[in-house]
Amino acid sequence: MPEILDLIKSRKSVRKYSEKHIPDEDLRKILEAGRLAPSWMNVQSWDFILIKSEENKDLLSRLSIGQAHVKNADALIVCIANMNAWEEAKITHIKNPALNPALQGENGLLIRTLEQVIYPVSYMMLEAESLGIKSCIIGALGNEITGVEPEIYKEVKAKLGLDENRIISTIITLGYETEQSETNKIRKDFDTVVSLEKLGDKF
Repeated sequence: MPEILDLIKSRKSVRKYSEKHIPDEDLRKILEAGRLAPSWMNVQSWDFILIKSEENKDLLSRLSIGQAHVKNADALIVCIANMNAWEEAKITHIKNPALNPALQGENGLLIRTLEQVIYPVSYMMLEAESLGIKSCIIGALGNEITGVEPEIYKEVKAKLGLDENRIISTIITLGYETEQSETNKIRKDFDTVVSLEKLGDKF
């Protein structure tokens, strides 16, 4: 079993996939990793829709401004920010806006709900990596935030059964890499992004 840090180091965005199919058992493991991700006040303000059909992959590729790897991936996970979740979780008795995003106004609620989806996305990609399945995050797509492809987005939401308070936050593409290549992960130096007690003081 690889160490978590090794998975983080080896993971890379892959956009070219083979025709090999991912076993349903592995897809379930990836989705389970997302389900178990941490959530603020355990609200779990997310939904995941697994996409395997060519018809829906084609539609989501069009929503993603024609990105070919959305269409050519073996499977997709559509990650949805559920704005309804805060009321559904029955936290209405909490009157402090710092603890209850529903009291932060529309913009605050949107930001906090989208923020929550980041956690399961990361968990799912790391689980995929542990299974030898490559992934890519799709953020360039039409939704309420970008305002692009509004007609396609409307069609997608209807096709996927999403109400007006559920926003497509991102899509994860999944598949097996066509050709093995080295990971060239370019990141800022450790001391550039990590400080001790005060910004700029080294750890």
